[in-house]
Amino acid sequence: MPKILIANRGEIAVRVIRACSHYGHTSVAVYADQDLEAMHTQLADEAYSLPGSSAAETYLNIDAIIAAAKKSGADAVHPGYGFLSENAEFAAAVEDAGLIWIGPTADTIIALGDKVTARQLAQKVGAPLAPGIDRPLKDAGEVEAFAAEHGLPIIIKAAHGGGGRGMKIVHDLAEVADAFESATREAVEAFGRSECFVEKFLERPRHVEVQIVGDGQGRVVAVGDRDCSAQRRNQKLIEEAPAPGLSADQRERLHRSAEAICAEVNYRGAGTVEFLLAADSTMTFLEVNTRLQVEHPVTEAVSGVDLVAEQFRIAFGQGLSLPSTPEPSGHAIELRINAEDPGRGFLPTPGRIDTLTVPGGPGVRWDAGVRAGDSVQPAFDSLFAKLIVHGPDRDSAIARTVTAAKELHVQGPATVLPCSLEILRDPAFTGAELGVHTQWIESELLPRMTTQDRPAPIPESSLQRLDIEIDGRLTRLGLPTALLAGLGTAGGAGNDSASAIGSDGSEGGAADGAVSAPVPGNLVDYLVADGAEVAEGDDVAVLSAMKMETRVQAPAAGALKQVAKVGDMVAVGEVIARIG
Repeated sequence: MPKILIANRGEIAVRVIRACSHYGHTSVAVYADQDLEAMHTQLADEAYSLPGSSAAETYLNIDAIIAAAKKSGADAVHPGYGFLSENAEFAAAVEDAGLIWIGPTADTIIALGDKVTARQLAQKVGAPLAPGIDRPLKDAGEVEAFAAEHGLPIIIKAAHGGGGRGMKIVHDLAEVADAFESATREAVEAFGRSECFVEKFLERPRHVEVQIVGDGQGRVVAVGDRDCSAQRRNQKLIEEAPAPGLSADQRERLHRSAEAICAEVNYRGAGTVEFLLAADSTMTFLEVNTRLQVEHPVTEAVSGVDLVAEQFRIAFGQGLSLPSTPEPSGHAIELRINAEDPGRGFLPTPGRIDTLTVPGGPGVRWDAGVRAGDSVQPAFDSLFAKLIVHGPDRDSAIARTVTAAKELHVQGPATVLPCSLEILRDPAFTGAELGVHTQWIESELLPRMTTQDRPAPIPESSLQRLDIEIDGRLTRLGLPTALLAGLGTAGGAGNDSASAIGSDGSEGGAADGAVSAPVPGNLVDYLVADGAEVAEGDDVAVLSAMKMETRVQAPAAGALKQVAKVGDMVAVGEVIARIG
């Protein structure tokens, strides 16, 4: 049976590893330094190092992953989602290396992964579309001209990638230049491409998507639909299937449009076609994700289709198992469990998971990439688990999800769970008239949330690699720096900065006027010049934490003196500037 390398980490790597075991395939994990003892590394049949601790050095390093695949003797590569899953260069490199790519072809990724090209395909097949500029933007001036013609609000989007990154909604013409710059910067960091486009933004829309699978020969089947409207920072928090409140005609048009778009490019494997649905029933095509989605389990729960198994079937030449769209059975809800604090505007809170109590009961599924004692790493995404609950109908699914969420206990990082419980109990979510839209959390729910305690910073967990001779053969060993420090062969790896960090993330010893990092991350830019005068509350810097930008505000008025350098990695509470 095939040996499959999973070019990913965390819960999706665990999900694919389990599928490999179920269907008799050998699984191969890859890992960054800090993932040496991670759950996916431990569960896989084999594991190979990607030396380094950043995403760029490891899970985004095409050469390193191909080298690991060759070293392991893998037959195929499954990309999971995120990282290189929608990277055409990676797909081509895998196949050029003589390996099977478990996903759509590089040409398909290029055609659909570019949101501009995808819009053109949607237009060709008659899918619903909002006004937009169907080509990469040259500069912010083009965005201003589009807004003047079509009115506000508008949305600027990265042409490559997804997940809410490189996406900025603009309600004021004065904000266009900053929004364009920020979207471009996020696009480069997340996807390695800067191209952005613009379209008219639908106010208070629902986010509805269609799961498809294709055989690569022109046959595409819609497996079902989902509602993913409960979002923060344009990233999903709660998903459910099937999408509630759709008429039979709406559901039919969405399914057939999704199939037609993907059939145009002979889609191979699993993918998702996303749409927005406005309160006045206006629908518009959004994008195609050429990969498995985070929320795929809710579709699996109501359709009975194992989507990872379907990916395996298609990649290994066995074709689709589905003759047509299956009739959904019951209702399913997924809660993403992210290490973020809703009371602080969903600031990431990476840290050690001291205790973890997992819920059970009828219809409960737990997909996780961590166990008690593991850490949510600051270098990667804040998602560490998913709670999926199935019931015979939507009301019972909601009730079961609330019960399971109340049983779930995470001690260590702050999580989004309190926010998810608020949503599940709110009439806007539970009522017959659905009131949750893609900006509902920020506009309606966020003011209700209280802050949570913040975890201590994670101690340094990098590996130091040493050449050592074993039985006359030179071998390279990777050893934890903390171990070497204890042996007296490396600098101390202890981290005593935790004592200076208060539960609110502030630096206890910082003098008045200290501008401290609210999250651990990369300092990507200062928004004001060194020595410039700022007012209290002004945005003065931008940090990139867990793949999302976070702006840092001035705690007081005065002249700003830059302390950290752009490009520096900073810890939570670390002083990056001072105001005097």
